[in-house]
Amino acid sequence: MSYTQEDNLTEVTQFFLLGFQGDQPLQILLFCLFLVVYCGTICGNLLIITLVSTSKTLHTPMYFFISQLSISDILLPTDIVPNLLHILLNDGGTITFIGCITQHFFFSAIESLECFLLTVMSYDRFVAICNPLHYSTIMTSGHCVILTIMCWLFAFTITLIGSITVARLNFCGPNIIDHLFCDIVPLLELSCSDNFIVHLEIYLIGLPVISIPTTIIAVSYTYIILAILRIPSIPGRQKGFSTCSSHLIVVSIFYGTMFSVYLVPTKGRTLTMSKILSLLYTVITPLVNPIIYSLRNKDIKKAVQETIHNGVIWS
Repeated sequence: MSYTQEDNLTEVTQFFLLGFQGDQPLQILLFCLFLVVYCGTICGNLLIITLVSTSKTLHTPMYFFISQLSISDILLPTDIVPNLLHILLNDGGTITFIGCITQHFFFSAIESLECFLLTVMSYDRFVAICNPLHYSTIMTSGHCVILTIMCWLFAFTITLIGSITVARLNFCGPNIIDHLFCDIVPLLELSCSDNFIVHLEIYLIGLPVISIPTTIIAVSYTYIILAILRIPSIPGRQKGFSTCSSHLIVVSIFYGTMFSVYLVPTKGRTLTMSKILSLLYTVITPLVNPIIYSLRNKDIKKAVQETIHNGVIWS
């Protein structure tokens, strides 16, 4: 049963996620597609983490932060995809109230974590290009660890506050969520409580979590671009742009897809389009990130070649 009767108030104990509705061949095709994407995401990001951990040439602040981003890129689809695969096989699926709130918590926390990590990475590039003589003294290993711990603590603490508030809302039916996972918008649409506190927290906490990192990244790259343009030689400028191009591409993809879902007006947008846009930053982006860093990075390519070479020698 989806409801319990208590004090004449019907309370939802589980939700039904619709996912993608369609014929069985389409469901099977999507299942296979998402399974391949998920496996590719796990393998690609595990490769990045392994290379950064084992290759001495990658023991630098930039690659340390890339490995942390890879961890978040593993956690995000792991929170979404397994349940999505179950939904596709069964043409929809139930999720308990606690399970739904838990999924929403980890989804929001990891998204916030990526915002903070991308901000720290932009600061790292800013110091490397705009203040190269003091880079080694500013971005020490201890400093990098502290920044990373702060990113994790802030992300999960801030999200916990919002998730507790959502968990305290009353859901008295219906319990059908026409989405792929338990996101905040469809949850609020089903709530029969006053959502003023939730909306207030979104404006007071959620917006700063997005706007402050976005501002820091924008300012950092403004100074970076100006510093690169002041380099007299063309090869020097090319080297400067190549140093931060991968990170800038990842930032553009992440914020572009996220803004398209939460900031662009939804009027005229179909539910299917909203689901597809949600897939871009929850499933596709974690797959694309390691590809961007590996294909556009000579150090990672070299580390892969050395790993393969050493493996051949040992075998």
